[in-house]
Amino acid sequence: MQIHDTRPSNLSLTMPTLSRRATVERTTGETDIQVSIDIDGTGKCLVDTGLPFLDHMLQQISSHGLIDLEIKAKGDLHIDGHHTNEDVGITLGQALSQALGDRKGITRFGHFLAPLMKP
Repeated sequence: MQIHDTRPSNLSLTMPTLSRRATVERTTGETDIQVSIDIDGTGKCLVDTGLPFLDHMLQQISSHGLIDLEIKAKGDLHIDGHHTNEDVGITLGQALSQALGDRKGITRFGHFLAPLMKP
């Protein structure tokens, strides 16, 4: 049996040569957050926000995205989890943005379906 490679000749299957990592810290009157991210990781996740559900959701991002995450958060949980949740999201977004850098080589794709039916 003969196998033919049908991939386009311009398809690159190599990993990026640049390190797509970042570390960001955020300190406010309510929280103290440290986030480290490696976009080209293996899904390693060390998170401790004090909010079990938030920890679980961050672990899912890491595991399913094969993104290494290390997040330490201290917040005013005796009042509410709102500030911790919000500031972890802000800090993670900043770290992701820094790790992506100039976003060279990233392309977008999408699919949309909107069936229109008469009532």
